[in-house]
Amino acid sequence: MTANPFNSHGDEAGTEIERSAFNAAFYELGLRWFWDSDTYRQLSATASERERVRGYLEAEQAHMLRAYDAEFLTDAILTAKRRCHASMANCAPLSVPRFNWADARWGETGF
Repeated sequence: MTANPFNSHGDEAGTEIERSAFNAAFYELGLRWFWDSDTYRQLSATASERERVRGYLEAEQAHMLRAYDAEFLTDAILTAKRRCHASMANCAPLSVPRFNWADARWGETGF
């Protein structure tokens, strides 16, 4: 497995922390989004986090850009992601909390 260039840990656990931090940020911001492993891997082809989030917004959540400025929304997501990542990054790799953010959203809708 090659190291993910956006993963400060350079390993699979670090990649999972990065992806989980994005999902935690989406949850914190009330966004009903979830990046599974395949989605994150596809998005990882874009080197810059900012460009990755912006590209995702434009391709998958374009309706949000009618209500919010793209830079504002990107900044909000990245700020929340960094806060979540800082908390998760201090965990030992095997003790990183495993939480299914997609299931959390289903629970809120009563399914």
